[in-house]
Amino acid sequence: MTVAEGEGAAAPGALPIDESLFFKLARVVNLTARPFTSGIGRTHGLALNEWRAMLVLASHPGVAATDVASISGLDKMTVSRALAALDRHGRLRKLRDAADARRTLLWLSPAGLKLMQRMAPMAREREDALLAGLNAPERTQLAVLLDQLAQQLLRADEQTEPLKAKQAKRRRAANA
Repeated sequence: MTVAEGEGAAAPGALPIDESLFFKLARVVNLTARPFTSGIGRTHGLALNEWRAMLVLASHPGVAATDVASISGLDKMTVSRALAALDRHGRLRKLRDAADARRTLLWLSPAGLKLMQRMAPMAREREDALLAGLNAPERTQLAVLLDQLAQQLLRADEQTEPLKAKQAKRRRAANA
């Protein structure tokens, strides 16, 4: 059997993933998360985005859901679902913000803290395995570069928000 001419060639206009920094970053995230989804999360009845929300709440107790989204980089709907699941399983504590009754502030409940304490060593082990091939200056440089990339993406998102709002307003007017 022979390969027809053109089969196996990259599609016209395809992004060269072997050279794409974006693809490489996504791959590292996926490889890092793989053991979680295949074992750790299943063992503890916890989805990956719930774990990510727990990490934020453990580091920043008393924040609102919008803060969890901002800190984690997850979209608001994903955070909402993750927080709802944490709440259903008794891993979340919520209180109305005394300064703004429209806001709810969030903490890990005692059960959430206990689960965090059980899972944190495994998370540290995975991070250590990821970074084992880097020396201290390389780790510092990587952290600085990742922070710069995140800030650049946040600035780009801020610039597109007014345009998205205008487009949504036009769609609503057209559907009215």
